[in-house]
Amino acid sequence: MPSSPSLATGPAPASPPRAVRDRRADLIVVLVALALAVWVTSGLWRDPNVRTITVNSSDQALFEWLLAFGGHAVTHGENPLFTYLINVPDGVNLAVNTSITVYAVVFAPLTYLIGAPATFLVILTLNLFATALAWYWLLSRHLVRSRLAAGVGGLFIAYSPGMVSHANAHLNWTAGWLVPLLIWRLFALRRPGHWLRDGVILGLLVAVAFSIAAEGLFFTALALGIFVAVWALHPARRAEARAALPDFLRGLAVTAVVAGVLLSYPLWLHFAGPQRFHGTGFDPVIHSEDIAAFAAFPRRSLAGEVGLGTSLAPNPTEENSFFGIGLLVLTVVCFVALWRRADPGRRATLWALGILALVFTVLSFGPVAKLDGRRTDLPMPFDLLGQLPVVNAALPARLALVVAPVIGVLLAYTVDQLRAAPPRHRSTELAWALGFAVALLPLLPTPLLTHEREPIPQFITSGTWRQYVSPDGVLTPVPLTVDIYPDGQRWQAYALSHRQGEFAIPGGFFLGPGGPDGRGRIGPVPRTLSALMDQAGRTGLVPIITDGTIRDVQSDLRHWRIETVVLADEVHGAKFGVDEDAVRRTATALFGDPQRVDDVWLWRIPLADR
Repeated sequence: MPSSPSLATGPAPASPPRAVRDRRADLIVVLVALALAVWVTSGLWRDPNVRTITVNSSDQALFEWLLAFGGHAVTHGENPLFTYLINVPDGVNLAVNTSITVYAVVFAPLTYLIGAPATFLVILTLNLFATALAWYWLLSRHLVRSRLAAGVGGLFIAYSPGMVSHANAHLNWTAGWLVPLLIWRLFALRRPGHWLRDGVILGLLVAVAFSIAAEGLFFTALALGIFVAVWALHPARRAEARAALPDFLRGLAVTAVVAGVLLSYPLWLHFAGPQRFHGTGFDPVIHSEDIAAFAAFPRRSLAGEVGLGTSLAPNPTEENSFFGIGLLVLTVVCFVALWRRADPGRRATLWALGILALVFTVLSFGPVAKLDGRRTDLPMPFDLLGQLPVVNAALPARLALVVAPVIGVLLAYTVDQLRAAPPRHRSTELAWALGFAVALLPLLPTPLLTHEREPIPQFITSGTWRQYVSPDGVLTPVPLTVDIYPDGQRWQAYALSHRQGEFAIPGGFFLGPGGPDGRGRIGPVPRTLSALMDQAGRTGLVPIITDGTIRDVQSDLRHWRIETVVLADEVHGAKFGVDEDAVRRTATALFGDPQRVDDVWLWRIPLADR
């Protein structure tokens, strides 16, 4: 006679308390988020001081310099928002550049301890990790009941194609952890009786966000403004919005005052300070999102690895949408399923999310729509809005980054609703699981491409340079420093972070005045010396040198006050290889025979020429 099932199997184990299950879920999300952050940046972790991001080594060098300079400026009592160490003699207004001042100050001890390249990698990895955790926290504590739902939404947003694309060296755009905190504190302003404290907290957060990612803060503010307006005007929410309006407006006023006081000097520099400019040095037509890009797959993903990636972005760091057709279909299905079951209050939220996604999608198309790489004659709303102040400094393609959090929230809402619904037919559950898998698995990120970059010369690392550059003197590498030749700022970053002292350089990688119609440009306006060295480095041919050329070069040397010219044995070219021999022969034709000092060729410039 068979045993009784209850005796054979024993009593069913009791399910763990909800608090224990929630803590376990939190830990799993933390571990998965950390693993993905390290996975994406794993190429750099092999040797942070040697390896660089293949598709964007120039931006990596810039952010390393910003970390070294910002920490040095604060510890030495210098202005962290304006410098004469680059772009001699005019200097650079860092308030209109991406100065990441908060990061530079907070991580200054780490920069001095392990160097700017390793600190850059730590921040990049933490940005991705913190973005996942911040979104998970906002979703799980305020928007959905299911930890699984919050995990799906938070992890998707943090490792969405746009975020992984900007992980190619953009410390500002990968600081996505700021967005859920701004959302949380903005909606906290509705609380009655707490408008003063909540306004102060939001004002402080706005100041921090401005100093890390000003363009991202602008997009967030614009997105939240649209969402709140649409949500509050919905018939189901009007009464609630009207009741909360007085406290909300008081809190916003406090926010404006606090942020305005803290940002008064940076804002003055940005809009009225020296070396300011209007607009941007980038073409908004080129840097706009292709309509087909929304259904395309990103290069750094499983789909991209099997050959489904495209070249619809202007460069690999600007794949701002690239959701894939599967995710677009799933998003529409999720929206419809949520709408059908939603009460009027939830429909107000869904309506606001839908309008928000539509507005930012259309704006991301830029002044003129493109389809599969071909420009159309169809004008877009950005053609009008792009003429407005502040908006004219934004790249329209990046507006598509706002769509990813909308999709993430919809995915979280859907999973939450599926978890809370009564048991369904097994085929229905399987269909949903298959839909999520087909949509999300192809978008799983793959590691960033990296390679070894040319080492910083011993001439710099040993401090020998101090014997050839007077205090506050000007040294220049050749080719001269610009975005495609970042060595000058890499050398400066090493000297500053290793407490060797300061030397100034002409040129540099920055945004400054000098573009058409008073707009900005990347780097300084070219002069004869920089053009000659660039030509030699690119082509491998020595330019024709005439008496007029010599006079122009001597004028450049006096303008820049250069006292030492240095050529490394290996020059880092961010976009192409550099012919060092052609550069050396060109410099010899201009300055005479060089000295060999440590591992560099060196020319001393006579006082009369500078």
